[in-house]
This record gives sequence, structure tokens and C-alpha cells, in this order.
Amino acid sequence: MFALAWRNIWRKRGRSLMTAGAIALVVLITFLFFGLGTAVDNGLYQRLTERAGHLQVHVTGYRDVREFADGLIYNAAAVQHQIQATLPEAEWVAALDVPGLLEGDGRSRGIVLSGMAHSPALRAQFSDTHLVAGTLPELNDLQGIALGSRLARALRVELGDTVYLYAPGTLGFGAAAYTVVGLLDYGEASLDARSAFVSLAAAQELAAPDAVSRFGLQFPHITRLIDDARILAYQEALSAALGPAYTVETWRQVEPAMAATIELTEPMMAVFAAIFFVLAGLLVTNTIYLSLIERIREFGVIMALGANRRQVIGMVLTESLLLCLAGAAVGAAFGGISLAFMAQGFSFPEPLASAYAELGLPRVFYAGISLSQVLTVLVFTLATAILAALIPARAAGKLEPVEAMRFTA
Repeated sequence: MFALAWRNIWRKRGRSLMTAGAIALVVLITFLFFGLGTAVDNGLYQRLTERAGHLQVHVTGYRDVREFADGLIYNAAAVQHQIQATLPEAEWVAALDVPGLLEGDGRSRGIVLSGMAHSPALRAQFSDTHLVAGTLPELNDLQGIALGSRLARALRVELGDTVYLYAPGTLGFGAAAYTVVGLLDYGEASLDARSAFVSLAAAQELAAPDAVSRFGLQFPHITRLIDDARILAYQEALSAALGPAYTVETWRQVEPAMAATIELTEPMMAVFAAIFFVLAGLLVTNTIYLSLIERIREFGVIMALGANRRQVIGMVLTESLLLCLAGAAVGAAFGGISLAFMAQGFSFPEPLASAYAELGLPRVFYAGISLSQVLTVLVFTLATAILAALIPARAAGKLEPVEAMRFTA
């Protein structure tokens, strides 16, 4: 029956090639669709973990505190030493976030002042990603400040101008004058319009000596969403080392909305892929049904020679499977080759690249496809082959040998 099915496929070579080609095209599109979706997910993942870190350390219950002082990590140097001893491979940032009022040129805005001290690698990364003009304040600089570019425009200040910050209710001086030394672009209008950056020493002098709001940890070897599960082991180890006074959260817990958005990407891609396969399945059904009509007398002879209904149905299903799997193999080969090139990094043309950058996505994407996505394509291919052949196979199984041999098209 397998040999007959293979021979029957090529009796109408053009029609069979067109059908297999349609399946190949759908599989190719699906591979590229999954690859691009994975690239966007990885881009979002990189941006989120650059901003929030893979892990964050806070005081326990920090989300429920009402007073600025209650959300601080005191004796920050000792806590940082414990973190680095537990996870020496992690890059770190110590941050003190201070709500305040920033004034410049007669205008004022409510902002969140971030005083940060980075490991050298993260400082370079922060500068490359966000700095668009000037420089970042140095580690012990108590006078320099870098503003979000939109915030600077709102205050009508430029590099070299002086701004004044008021932070009442804090534990330090509560007010300070800074010189604008840099302009930042966070890729999001809301962040640009309310963010300012100073050294950790300057923020501590202003609001909380020897304290920080949080520690962020980033693992340079974890850059893809598929590797994210490894973070859980780091979270467990650090939680045990720091004890119950501190909360260690993953980026998913810090950014639950974005985590949920990323998790929805693959199911949504699977739905669109299913639609592509439904359309291809209609073409397969048409091909198999036309082939059945052209060979009714042949089916009658086969059944007269002893083939039972199950074998006839199996032959029709085999034809459909051969068509779909052959097309899928070709499509998967071309899709795999394309993704291998795209995995080396690619950029969208302008102005699309700039538009994505405004949304917080990187300019360079790295495509990829997971085993689960490959299996999804295989399952869709098999389902298309079987479902597309059901109606023709059922019709073939109901043929009576004598009537079939008398049939004329």
C-alpha cells in the first residue's frame, strides 16, 4: 500500500508538487515566524534584565512600606559583600531610589532620582545603552547629574546647567544642587521624562547615608529566555545566604506584566501558525479528493483483488502524509538554514529599527527556535495530513468494488 500511495502521488506530478510546495511554504513561514518571535522575546528579555537585573534584593516587605526609611537596606556594604561572596559570577548594581522635586530654569518636575554604583561591566553597558550626550557622574562625584533627555527638555536645561533637587522626608540633607553632565535615553517616554541619575555617594548624602533601596544582579552568561530557568538556583542560594530579612526576586516577580506578555508570545504564534496550516490543509484535501475521483475504478480493482476497507483508507491517509511530510521536510530545511543565518544577528531596516528602539527593543535581534516549537510544527503537519485526508479516505472506504469498476468520470 505504501508503494501504491507513493506511485499515486506522482501520477499528477504538477498538482502534487504544488501541494507539497504549499506545505513547504507554510512550514518555512512558520519557522521564520517562530524565529522572529523568539528574537523579539530575547530582545525584550535582554532589555528587561539590563534594566531590572535577573535578580533583585530588597528588604522583606518593601512593597508594603509607606515611609521612605522603612524600605531601605542599611549597612549596604556588608550586604553587598555577602552577595558577591555567594554569587561571584554576577555583575551587580547598588541603587538608592529617591523621590523628589527637580527644578531648573524656573520649571519643576516630580522625579525618581537614582543613585547607582555599578560593577565596571554594568557601568559600561549602562553608558552604551542609555547615554546620548556628555558623561555619567563618576563613582564619588557629589555634584554631577545625568537627566533623561525628555526631562531635560521639559526643564529647559542643557549640559553644564545647574538644577536643584528637593527630597523632603529623607534621612540626609534633603536638598542639593547638581550640574548636568549627561543626557540619557531610556527608550521609553515615561522613563525619560521622570528619571535622573547621580552617583550612589551623592544620593546617599542627599537621602540615606550608607543605605540603598535595592541590589540588582545580572548574569552575563544568561542572555536568552530559554536559559532563564537557571536563575532559580541562584535565587535559592542567595535567599539562603541573606536570610529572612531580605527578599530575593527574579525579574518575573519584579516585572510581572512584561513577564506575562512574553509568556503569551508563543501561544499567540502557535494560533497564527495553526491558521496557516488550515489554509494549506484545504489545498491538500482538494488534491487528495481529485486524486480519488480520478482513480475510483482503480480502487474498485484493488478491493476486488482482496484489499479491505481499512487498507484502502490507509492508502489514502498515507498519500496525504507523504505529501505533507515531504513538503514539511523541504520547508524545515530552508527554514533552518535561514534561522542559522539570522541567529548571528540581524537588524530591521530604518525607520522600523528606530521605532523598535523607541519601544525599548534592541536594534540587533538574534533569531532562534526551540525544540517545543519544532515539535509544534511537526504536530501541525501531521494533523493537517490526517484531517485533510479524512473526507477523501472515508469516501474511498465506502466504495463498492463492482460499482467502482463500472465508474466513468
